[in-house]
Amino acid sequence: MSSLNPFEIAQHQLDEAAAILKLSPGMHAFLRQPMRELHFSIPVQMDDGSYKVFQGFRVQYNDARGPAKGGIRFHPDETIDTVRALSAWMTWKTSVVDIPLGGGKGGVICDPKMLSEGELERLSRGFMRRVAHFIGEDKDVPAPDVYTTPQIMAWMMDEYETIKGRHLPGVITGKPVPLFGSLGRGDATARGAIYCTREAAKLLGIDLKGATAAIQGYGNAGQYAHQLGRDILGLKTVAISDSKGGVYNPDGIEYEKALLWKNQTGSVINFPGAQNITNGELLELDVTVLYPSALENQITGDNAAKIKAKIVGELANGPTTPEADLILFKNGVYVIPDFLCNAGGVTVSYFEQVQNSYNFYWPLDEVQARLDAKMTKAFHAVHEMALAHKTHNRLGAYLVAVKRVADAVATRGWVK
Repeated sequence: MSSLNPFEIAQHQLDEAAAILKLSPGMHAFLRQPMRELHFSIPVQMDDGSYKVFQGFRVQYNDARGPAKGGIRFHPDETIDTVRALSAWMTWKTSVVDIPLGGGKGGVICDPKMLSEGELERLSRGFMRRVAHFIGEDKDVPAPDVYTTPQIMAWMMDEYETIKGRHLPGVITGKPVPLFGSLGRGDATARGAIYCTREAAKLLGIDLKGATAAIQGYGNAGQYAHQLGRDILGLKTVAISDSKGGVYNPDGIEYEKALLWKNQTGSVINFPGAQNITNGELLELDVTVLYPSALENQITGDNAAKIKAKIVGELANGPTTPEADLILFKNGVYVIPDFLCNAGGVTVSYFEQVQNSYNFYWPLDEVQARLDAKMTKAFHAVHEMALAHKTHNRLGAYLVAVKRVADAVATRGWVK
């Protein structure tokens, strides 16, 4: 297994669960591969009149439990194996929180930071033209992911409705609230992680009020984890980072000032009153809670033994390698695995689909209460499964999720 190939990592994680669940060879083989993949080219006219051709993907990993669900990433380093892995993790994510959806993912190889707003809109609409026949409210529902936004979702929804000739807002989630989005979607990923952190601290007997946190990755999820960690749990965030580096202040980093600095300068580095540190140094800080909120493969066999946090809440997808999982488990680090920890986003996306389908929209407190109930129930299901099998929480989460998907596949009669 390549230590950094995300799809091989996803398959390896499934293999462990399949062995414990004693899945049949046919079921195991079926669940190791995506059910469908679409590869396509998107020609886009640039502002200077020239054309650039972008490569895109949409993977529908498994839809036994419901329509595929998963984000669209615009990233210069996007690969089909990353999209496959993320579509697999989405399958397990929707299953572990027990919502009636499957897993999918999409991506375009591009650097959105180098595109004008007009070019970005033309790329977004071009993506939708390529996948319109492949997706739908009852087939596959995309959403925002890395470097995609509610505005991009709005363009895509509009393009889909133009193609189909009628209103179909449920085809895309993560839309702006004025265009049939759900209240509470913006901070849902981080909020779900905060609810899981609360439950983990209860189990571990940790008082989080005034406890320290470090956040690797200061995008949407990381920023909201900073704010909600303070507001809901009383956490003191002492370190934050982005792709350019990080900053550390043992006395705490004020959320509003950090956000303003990031927005003004484009990075958290050189934040007044804090010392610059690397992303690697941030991971190894002596804090109560660590939130890896950036990209894959950040905690590996090389640095796992140096992780001092008591709780690791994986806001990113795939930040910890299988080798690192075993080291963290042995060292008593309580990991809240990615497809549980960051499932708040897809859960509120599901709530958005439900609201779109019957054209009635819930108040914010109802969205948040329903999210809390879903995340809390899923957290304890995973914890109890891991305890029962004396294993780490990621494998516990896989056991819960894979069993549900396998049961749906078998009940349908696809594979026994």
